[in-house]
This record gives sequence, C-alpha cells and structure tokens, in this order.
Amino acid sequence: QVQLVESGGGLVQAGGSLRLSCGASGLPFSRYPMGWFRQAPGKEREFVAVISRSGRTSYYADSVKGRFTISRDNAKNTVYLQMNSLKPEDTAIYYCAKDRIAYSGVGVHTTPADFDSWGQGTQVTVSS
Repeated sequence: QVQLVESGGGLVQAGGSLRLSCGASGLPFSRYPMGWFRQAPGKEREFVAVISRSGRTSYYADSVKGRFTISRDNAKNTVYLQMNSLKPEDTAIYYCAKDRIAYSGVGVHTTPADFDSWGQGTQVTVSS
C-alpha cells in the first residue's frame, strides 16, 4: 500500500521561505516521477512541480518558476519542495503525488488525473 506523508508547512510572511518534505513508502520510489500540487480554498487543485524519477530533470508551473525548487533523495524515499520568495497567493494546502506511470521523462504529466497516489497535504499560509 502506497503511503505519502507531507511535512514542513506553516505560517510565513511574504518574502519568506519554507521547505516541504514528502516521505514515501510501499512503492519502488525511484521508478516514478513525483509531483507537488496545491489547492487553495474554493479553487481546483493545481500543478506546482514535477521531478523525473532520476531527479535530473524537473518541470514547474509558470506561477512558481524561479522561486520554487523540487528535488528528491531516492535513498531516503523523499521528495522536497523548497519555496522561496513566498507570496500570499501561494497560500494553499500542498500535496505530493506519485505519477501513474513509471517512465523516465518529466513534464508530460501535469494534471491531477495523471497521478494516482496522494498524501494528506500540508497547509502553507503566507501573510502579507
């Protein structure tokens, strides 16, 4: 049974930073691309970033490009999201997710339907 557990969320002032972590178990972690999504109140879940299974390539939503960095440690079965220069509009619940398909690319799958396992989410609140 796949289990994903996010941590690292919290309250931060605009311009600040947070680092989210997502620990995975119950799957061959290094075979799958991993992604981060977020959902703000009253809005649909949206793509944030995805990283290839090797960790060598990544792809970002335009809204976070240059501010967020996704990374992974396959030895620790963990994926990270470093968030810098945070803005109030980044306020949301952040979820990590496992791609449905074990493939070597990245950037092809960026919708929630492309991912089949999800964590419980971690709240990020950015005050102005």
